[in-house]
Amino acid sequence: MKRSLLLLTILLLILVPGCAAKSTTVTSDTPTSAALTKVTLPVGYIPNVQFAPLYVAIEKGFYKAAGLDVQIDYSMENDNAVLLANGTLQFAILSGEQVLLGRDKQLPLVYVAAWYQQYPVGIVSKKSANITSIADLKGKKIGLPGLYGASYIGAIAMLDSAGLAESDVTLDSIGYNQVEVLTADREDAVVIYVANEPVQLEAQGESINLLKASDAIDLVANGLVTNEKTLSENPELVKSMIAATLKGIQYTIDNPDEAYEISKKYVENLVSADQAVQKQVLLRSIEEWKAAQLGYSQPQAWQNMQRILTKMKLLTSSIDVSTCFTNELLP
Repeated sequence: MKRSLLLLTILLLILVPGCAAKSTTVTSDTPTSAALTKVTLPVGYIPNVQFAPLYVAIEKGFYKAAGLDVQIDYSMENDNAVLLANGTLQFAILSGEQVLLGRDKQLPLVYVAAWYQQYPVGIVSKKSANITSIADLKGKKIGLPGLYGASYIGAIAMLDSAGLAESDVTLDSIGYNQVEVLTADREDAVVIYVANEPVQLEAQGESINLLKASDAIDLVANGLVTNEKTLSENPELVKSMIAATLKGIQYTIDNPDEAYEISKKYVENLVSADQAVQKQVLLRSIEEWKAAQLGYSQPQAWQNMQRILTKMKLLTSSIDVSTCFTNELLP
């Protein structure tokens, strides 16, 4: 019996270190799920191929390699800026005007990486309307989703660039029916997102003229936004989020076909949608994202945005725009 116990003890001494050694070898440069920092990222819209870089960053493991478990939030709430400011959220995808309007209300928002390098709003008309310049819009009826948001601000900025005021045109709130309204000739022109409705109109055989806000004025479009608390207390988290997101954007730019296929997993109706149209939406979106340095936010664009919002009387105070954004954390 003693001999048996001795042999059992020796075996245990041999096996236990071996088991311990085996458990440590499973670790790698990629953090385990338990070690990942959970991040909820509101994007302010429904699942869409325009969010391909985020889907790519998740599927290709860019977020995971950065120690992040990112969940996309598609809720259409308007209080994402407030939730971000009070610390309920650490990040959100917001446009430049939302950051400025938030700072005007003392919300400590900071724009840390530009996604869209060009403001994605434009005004489209049928060629038969002969609207080939912004000046040609004077006296015209222009349909837009409503007198709010990026579409409204982009339209006013475009008119302003040509010396026109809102009173020089008729702005009609038509909801998100720009394609149908223009096709039916109910408006002379409509305010759209340049990567979306023009593609749909062309697919229907319409000959169109497209005026882009980015050709008239440099404004701050959608980007990654955090809050001052997260930025000061956990800058490494912010850097990781920026770097992984920009990797997703760059990979999508370089591999649009693969990015499109990845998007099908996240966008429920993408498989049944018009594939040619949706692929064009992605390709034209990519043109809005390209830059010599991904993520870089142009200081002049912030000045321009502040001037337009002030002219629209949407800002109540003078804001030091340098507090609204930073390029210091870009990889």
